[in-house]
Amino acid sequence: MRPIIGITSNYELEENYHYLSDAYVTAINNAGGAAIIVPVEEASLDDYTRICHGILLSGGGDIDPVYWNELPSWSLGNINPLRDQFEISLARKCLSLGMPVLGICRGCQVLNVADGGSLIQDIRSRMSHQQKAPRNYPFHAIFIEEGTSLFEIFNKSCIKVNSFHHQAVKKAGDQLKVSAQSEDSTIEAIEKKDHPFAVGVQWHPECMEDENSARLFKAFIDKAAAYKQKVYSKMIAYRTTGAAKS
Repeated sequence: MRPIIGITSNYELEENYHYLSDAYVTAINNAGGAAIIVPVEEASLDDYTRICHGILLSGGGDIDPVYWNELPSWSLGNINPLRDQFEISLARKCLSLGMPVLGICRGCQVLNVADGGSLIQDIRSRMSHQQKAPRNYPFHAIFIEEGTSLFEIFNKSCIKVNSFHHQAVKKAGDQLKVSAQSEDSTIEAIEKKDHPFAVGVQWHPECMEDENSARLFKAFIDKAAAYKQKVYSKMIAYRTTGAAKS
């Protein structure tokens, strides 16, 4: 059986419906996972983490700056309090369980805020981070730190990525380290120390359709498969011990 990957979804508050780009599902399935869509439902959070072997925090709108004790700026976009609360709680659960988690764009920011980090509410830079080009177009370069999980995955110190964001990581979370930056020093990727796989990327690899993106998703799925096996082994050991005692 393939590892089950839960993908968080957008939630439209006023119209009361969930939605998600098929690109996420395709990327997970192509990498060897079995994708399921996770709705914004706080009461079911523990059930989701029991069912899934990995979580993909998907892209979307801005995050409420109340989480890092800042006032909202004039440039703050639409926020969804229910989604913010649910995804930050879900990310914290993944970090505590050692469950593989991949954050994409907003998801990278969620991962950072969940670990006590802060965000830039609106990037002011000499270079654009909101490309006006096809979503699969490699728009700018990022520079990857050696010795990081990301460097191990790509085996490169520089790759080109797409870019569709106006918020970004300001201060990395307590247990997170910066693993990639763009030329203007905008943080493009973070990862958690001493965790099987907790990686956040600011770009959208599900849209890129290149070898680097395939490597990233494959690494994520491989770690989810290992987590699945670990959970299964614990379950078998528990059943065996219980049977012996009875």
